[in-house]
Amino acid sequence: MKPGFIPSSKGCQICREGATMVLFLTGECSRDCWYCPLSRERKGKDIVFANDTQVKELDEIVKVAEMMGALGTGITGGEALLKVDRLKIAAGLLKTNFGKSYYIHLYTGIIPLESALNQLIGLIDEIRLHPPADLWADIMDTTYPSLICEIRKKGFSIGIEVPSIPSIRKLLPLLPLVDFFNINELEWGDQNADEMRSRGFSFVNRTHNAIEGSLEWSKEFLSDSKVNFCSSSFKDSVQLRNRLIRVAERTRRLFDTVTDDGTILYGVLENPCEEDRGILSDIDPELYEICGDEIHIGYWYLYDAEKKFLCKRYIVERYPNEGIIVEVTPVLCSGQ
Repeated sequence: MKPGFIPSSKGCQICREGATMVLFLTGECSRDCWYCPLSRERKGKDIVFANDTQVKELDEIVKVAEMMGALGTGITGGEALLKVDRLKIAAGLLKTNFGKSYYIHLYTGIIPLESALNQLIGLIDEIRLHPPADLWADIMDTTYPSLICEIRKKGFSIGIEVPSIPSIRKLLPLLPLVDFFNINELEWGDQNADEMRSRGFSFVNRTHNAIEGSLEWSKEFLSDSKVNFCSSSFKDSVQLRNRLIRVAERTRRLFDTVTDDGTILYGVLENPCEEDRGILSDIDPELYEICGDEIHIGYWYLYDAEKKFLCKRYIVERYPNEGIIVEVTPVLCSGQ
């Protein structure tokens, strides 16, 4: 995505801010796309995730959205339309709790039945269609052109969202019909690796798993203002980081420091002795927390020359909301 570029899709605009909660409604799907990026932990399994949190009860998604200050939700899978009742409940919970302006987009790889579309009016704001790749060559002879018109008549914003594979140019005839056209950079995953190898694809680099050539395959689309090319690096470096920062700012303790990457930093005193605990007497109680055999504290205190803690000290960097630990950095004890 180019700096300053404003996507045609409102869902993408919110996502760029890091304000979209990703609701993975099910891993079940009736299709078997060779480029599917789903992990083996999710693919084919009827499980629900709100961002990276697996949820057992649908009302838990509201807490996850509140935690990150979400302005919208992207519903995906698997195939969410295989679980229409679940989809209705989830979207209804979000609209009820956050209001009609809370923006929800739905990603689907099947043709929605009219009965399903009618049930989603007022719950889903934007629909992103993913036509099967084997239909792309004759896409204008399929039901997709009329489907796009029908979906728009029902009040939904309507677009196409597909990965950039070599045959993507065959979808050019659909471009005038839609409100937006999202293209995702093709990515290597653990489940599609064999398919990628069989086609002779390789990485652009090892940092973001992007496939070399993916941007080039989409070049005929990129001059149109409706088109948004979402690169692998943008997803990792902007969308994810902004989402983490939103979560971190809303879940941090007073002494946690939020980094530019959306992780948090704090200091740890391990098995503090009585002398160590005595040092805490002149520190604001809100700037530390006793956690079993540890004391979590603002990391800057570990470098304070006047506070000569005797126990083991280290700085922890981790993802917000008690997420995984990224790095632990020891701080030398007094006299070392």
